[in-house]
Amino acid sequence: MAVIGYHCSHEQFAPSDLLGYVRRAEAAGFGAAMCSDHFHPWSARQGQSGFAWSWLGAALHATALPFGTVNAPGERYHPAVVAQAAATLAEMFPGRFWLALGTGQLLSEHVTGGRWPRKSKRQERLKECVAVIRALWAGETVTHNGLVTVSEAKLYTRPAEPPPVIGAAVSAETAEWVGSWADGLITVFKPPQELKQVVEAFRRGGGEGKPMYLQAQTSYAPTEDGARQAAFDQWRQCGLDSDVLTDLATPADFDRETRDLEPEDLDGKVRISSDLKRHAAWIQEYLELGFDRVFVHQVGRDQERFIDAFGEHVLPAVSGGA
Repeated sequence: MAVIGYHCSHEQFAPSDLLGYVRRAEAAGFGAAMCSDHFHPWSARQGQSGFAWSWLGAALHATALPFGTVNAPGERYHPAVVAQAAATLAEMFPGRFWLALGTGQLLSEHVTGGRWPRKSKRQERLKECVAVIRALWAGETVTHNGLVTVSEAKLYTRPAEPPPVIGAAVSAETAEWVGSWADGLITVFKPPQELKQVVEAFRRGGGEGKPMYLQAQTSYAPTEDGARQAAFDQWRQCGLDSDVLTDLATPADFDRETRDLEPEDLDGKVRISSDLKRHAAWIQEYLELGFDRVFVHQVGRDQERFIDAFGEHVLPAVSGGA
């Protein structure tokens, strides 16, 4: 059965506030949750960036929801540390944690001072990290010398069942590559034809029959203008090309690059509407494309109104429910 989840944006809200929001989302009928894992926000206007792994332990304890996060091992995080963190959560909360892995963005990964590799090299490094993580979860003692280095690492605390490794992809090309090694796919909202291409590429690359998750950028408010302005204030960076998104280093860089954008530039990047029936139809569209879990990301700051409105009017209207 399809699941409609709630996306928790650490870039936008203090961790204590997010904990309240996800508990409210569970009470409203959302059936799952996921969170971002950033060191910096995209913009100074967002103003937060709590540590996802600390928060996940609290959120898993405070709710009964399954959770996941999107992580980029190899730069800011050593894969052995990622493996240990995920194993600990999966041991404490069996069957409720999944881990998505991707090649990351310079915005958060540059803080350790390394050189930012080109995408092909980051993909090669990610494959090494995935192999290290899976070997550690299997109880192996791992020594590895490549784009990442591991020396005699062994996890002594492991879950009975390791969490699934979901591959993060934005483009169809990356989705096809992800299909060859990941247990599932996570991607972000695009216009339906582009999303269909991502789905088909993932399946073509080896993902047939594997679960697919969507983080759906959404802006709901009581008025159309309010929904559009909320999206533009908080999430205008999605108006930039994906190659630009991965290669800017600081929130100030993003604020500079987005200063000439207009609210209309977010069309096709964020689903913006005051019409709750329209939002329900959009979610139904995602499910019909084959997504098993849709994590709705309300990009505006008014989370409580969004959670309550979607819980009352949108979730019951979507086939498969929450």
